Amino acid sequence: MPLPSSVNVEVNALQAVCRQVFGFRLAMIALASPVALLGAADGLATWLVGAAVLVTFMGSYAMFRDWERFGPLLLRHPALLAADTLFGSLLLVTAGPQSTLGYVSVCTPLLAGLAYSWRGAAFFACLQSLILLAIHAAIHPAIHAAGVGEATLLPGLCVITGAFGVTLRNLLLRFGAATRALAVAQAVAEERARLARDMHDSVAKTLHGLALAADALAVSPDPRRQARVVARSARRAAAESRELLGDLRRQSYAAPTEVDLASELTDRVRDFARRSGIEARYRGAGPGSVPPVPYAVARQLLTIASEAMENAGRHARPSRVEVSAGVDAGLLRISVYDDGRGLPPGTTLDGLRRTGHFGLVGMVERAAGVGARLRIGRGGAAKGTEVRLELPVEGVGR
Repeated sequence: MPLPSSVNVEVNALQAVCRQVFGFRLAMIALASPVALLGAADGLATWLVGAAVLVTFMGSYAMFRDWERFGPLLLRHPALLAADTLFGSLLLVTAGPQSTLGYVSVCTPLLAGLAYSWRGAAFFACLQSLILLAIHAAIHPAIHAAGVGEATLLPGLCVITGAFGVTLRNLLLRFGAATRALAVAQAVAEERARLARDMHDSVAKTLHGLALAADALAVSPDPRRQARVVARSARRAAAESRELLGDLRRQSYAAPTEVDLASELTDRVRDFARRSGIEARYRGAGPGSVPPVPYAVARQLLTIASEAMENAGRHARPSRVEVSAGVDAGLLRISVYDDGRGLPPGTTLDGLRRTGHFGLVGMVERAAGVGARLRIGRGGAAKGTEVRLELPVEGVGR
């Protein structure tokens, strides 16, 4: 069964959000750095503020530019974010919380919530809030009642953004889990449909024919001949069962191999003619020869052609069946034509599905599964039925 992609959906989403937050921090640091440098005292203070600008700017740039390389370090070592917070506090001292660096401080708990969940968000929200309150108290020693709201605005935003980061993280994780569950359910449904088509197109039909042959054995004027038909049908059912099981194992364990489609079609046409007694032949068609086809694609194309021949033999009462394949105008075309009585008027896929006739429905589903288009009708003939499959040559290698 084809499994969903191994890509971790929620981790990718978290990484994308974290990268965007670092991009925002990068822009805010660039805007506030001149103010921080101008506000620093001469001498050692200027050097410290300059070092803080360099560290915080380059750290944000590295995370934004190459998260795949540096992001895992930040996720494994929260101390790196704590060091960045302390370096940023030097800029806050000189530029002031009212500058654009105030927005940078609010981003820190948001990043902690995204990266470290509740505990990280709580720790960094408290750390950043204490830094902001300490800086505001140093700038305004006497905090009066009117200034309490201003002093607690950014610390309050730190708490809010930390909680928002955790909430966003949980939503992304749940979305990723739901996406994977949906992908698995879809893969299971597709596998069930594929197995149903395989059983219908091979073993089920052969066993039905075997039952009919066994019923006819009791009243047959030539029991030996009828017994040979029963034995041949039983061997065919066993062979189809082995082919089906082998295909399941091959899809699970073996690498895809290419198939000579023309040779396989020739063999299947000969087998159909031998079993049915109907004149059947294969011929190449179109200016281009049939290219080698990967096993997964060839299996679907061959099953469609075999199903078309079997349907013609069972329902159309033809005198001959013609199968052709070739490449023309960039399309791989496979045609199965019979000169029988044709489809009943008003036949639709929905009608066939409702009445339990899944042969044509399965053929259409198989064609769609490999990116091909299937046409069923008279084609250019005056009577009979043509099943024509067209697959772009560039899609054959998928």
